[in-house]
Amino acid sequence: MTETKASVLHGPKDLRIESRLLEPLRENDLQIAIHTTTICGSDVHYYTSFSNGSILATSPLTLGHESSGIVTAIGSEVTTFSPGDRVALEVGQPCSICPRCLEGRYNICPELKFRSSAKLVPHTQGTLQLLLNHPAKWTFKLPREVPLSLGALVEPMAVAEHAVQRAGLEPGARVLVFGAGPVGCLVAAVARGNGARVTVADGNGGRVRFAVNGRWAGVTSWLGDGHVVPPVRGKIGVTEGLMRAQAVASRLTENQQYDQYDAVFECTGAMECLQTAIYVTRPGGKVMLIGMGTPVQTLPISHAALHEIDLIGVFRYANAYPAAIERLRKAKTELPDFSTLLTHTFKGLENVEKAFLMASRPEDDEKKLVMKVAVQFGDDE
Repeated sequence: MTETKASVLHGPKDLRIESRLLEPLRENDLQIAIHTTTICGSDVHYYTSFSNGSILATSPLTLGHESSGIVTAIGSEVTTFSPGDRVALEVGQPCSICPRCLEGRYNICPELKFRSSAKLVPHTQGTLQLLLNHPAKWTFKLPREVPLSLGALVEPMAVAEHAVQRAGLEPGARVLVFGAGPVGCLVAAVARGNGARVTVADGNGGRVRFAVNGRWAGVTSWLGDGHVVPPVRGKIGVTEGLMRAQAVASRLTENQQYDQYDAVFECTGAMECLQTAIYVTRPGGKVMLIGMGTPVQTLPISHAALHEIDLIGVFRYANAYPAAIERLRKAKTELPDFSTLLTHTFKGLENVEKAFLMASRPEDDEKKLVMKVAVQFGDDE
């Protein structure tokens, strides 16, 4: 058995570096040295509260699931990988035999094991460890054009690819993205890359400026227009909240030729944003539910029904890694510079906690915007 070291969460903000023995390498698995892991919002929730929404961790958990690495050993039946291959890990492992898996929607497999999630017991350990064993079936080679640091973005890029695919956008579709954080920016980029006209909206003016005018290789028009939506301060009543959502919807459509959007991608999980999304969508349009926020919400459901607005759930991704990798491969010639999403990088297991503390903040001590925080174990390429 191979020994490795891992960052292990034992409770809220209780991270420890521990040694761990890997099981013997199975015939269809790879042993991978993790190079880069970027911190997801769900990881931050686990770090701060030892839970993610209604999912409570019941035993020590290694976090991290947005990862790249280098193959160090292969199982006896593996023929498509070799030691030294640079890879991105698809970290969901479905059962492959249930009806959902057989119809290709393995992301909603009831038995899906997902690294760094506490949904199933025993928990499936995440990627904030130096070495791990992972099925070759759920591992993808990275082309030379994609550095390992960017390879960690394949996982959140796959979320964007899956969301846009489920939306079924027509060329030239008018799209609004709520939330100009990492996922929102990636959704905006994928939608625009597929021919949509994209607007972004967020309560954080710095993120709106980042998405529209900032460090995206000067491609300002690429993401379309941007809006700052004032966040709700304190609790408000249902009627007042819906009236506010309608008012914000009017602001977001005042410069649109046909007033409303063909599709809205809601990436925040905030109730006021989803309310506004329904009002701002044209009759027959779609609202894509991406953000995982308030679990129970009050929505203008009659408005959605009377206008035949489809509310479409988006949960992670399925069959999206090849498209995500190809989009990153072409980044230098056709797309924004996705490396600018990696605003902060920390080296080594000893700095994982610093990474989580930074990922919990909207900006650092120097007032620099925090977008995606990365932890690297390998050397720079």
